[in-house]
Amino acid sequence: MGKAERTREYIIEKTAPVFNRKGYAGTSMSDLTECTGLTKGAIYGNFENKEEVALAAFDYNFDKMIAQVRRLQTPGQTALGKLRAFIAVYRYSPADPFLSIGCPIANTGLEADDTQPALKQKVTGAINKWHRSISAIIHQGIRAGEIREDVDVAEFASLMIAIIEGGITVSKISGDYSYLNRSLDHMEQLIEIKLRK
Repeated sequence: MGKAERTREYIIEKTAPVFNRKGYAGTSMSDLTECTGLTKGAIYGNFENKEEVALAAFDYNFDKMIAQVRRLQTPGQTALGKLRAFIAVYRYSPADPFLSIGCPIANTGLEADDTQPALKQKVTGAINKWHRSISAIIHQGIRAGEIREDVDVAEFASLMIAIIEGGITVSKISGDYSYLNRSLDHMEQLIEIKLRK
């Protein structure tokens, strides 16, 4: 890896938590220079503009979130166990230095709505990837005889994402993590009621 690539990665790593915490509009160029220790010229020597930095930072944050889920998903684990890994990551998010500032999907998605089409596209892609992952796990469980065959896979995956992200969003807005915990409790019950064979 060359010096330019290392510098680019350094900028992404340092700015990712700032964008996740403050959002695109709330993150200023002085925030970027402060967290990286680099000049504006050095940052713009590696990125065309602030939006390009934000897009790379979102990818970094989303990949980090997925890596946390994968650490809890072991190769021999049941499909239900793999689904519960998503819940476990969010269950302990208030104590996690990365997720305590919020889920990058919720944080970026709420702000990027109609004002930042490129960021909105990134968030939509991340949600679709998450949906495909949940769906694949459910199909795996059906094939293994662990999950009911009559489950509406797409509907359940959508519901799981909506319940988790809704709990995160309301908890962040209110500062009361009981909303997230209740949402996760409900999701665990739905896994038992709707999926388990």
